[in-house]
Amino acid sequence: MTATDPALTALAQGWCALSLLHGRIEAHIERALQAEHDLSVREYSLLDVLSRQHDGEGGHLQMKQVADAVVLSQSATTRLVTRLEDRGLLSRYLCPTDRRGIYTNVSEAGLQLLDEARPTNDAALREALDEAAKNPELAPLVRVVESASVPVQPLAPA
Repeated sequence: MTATDPALTALAQGWCALSLLHGRIEAHIERALQAEHDLSVREYSLLDVLSRQHDGEGGHLQMKQVADAVVLSQSATTRLVTRLEDRGLLSRYLCPTDRRGIYTNVSEAGLQLLDEARPTNDAALREALDEAAKNPELAPLVRVVESASVPVQPLAPA
């Protein structure tokens, strides 16, 4: 294949459309969460991911798993955890069976904020998708996102 191959051009255009859709959705949700709850999209995502943890085998996530789930580097995730911990929304403690491991849990205040922010997040997502569906280039992607909606399950341990 060459750089001007139509298949590669279509692939690049598809990627650009997907990137555009993601950017628009994230920016719309960011504005709504910041205005209503003083939360960034990443902070909301982190609280959401950590709220799905459970006691028992594989119930707590390692920082690498958390970083993968919120699509950040491990160092950026650590800074994000620290920021939310400073706000009283998270707490960290040593793993009782492996003193090298550190668990991060959402505090009661964090769970309350997450519950309050979830309708804002959901409404902003719906608004962003509805707006994107008006764009002929993005409409097919919106349909795929809407048809692929499945309940989010807790992450499996790495």
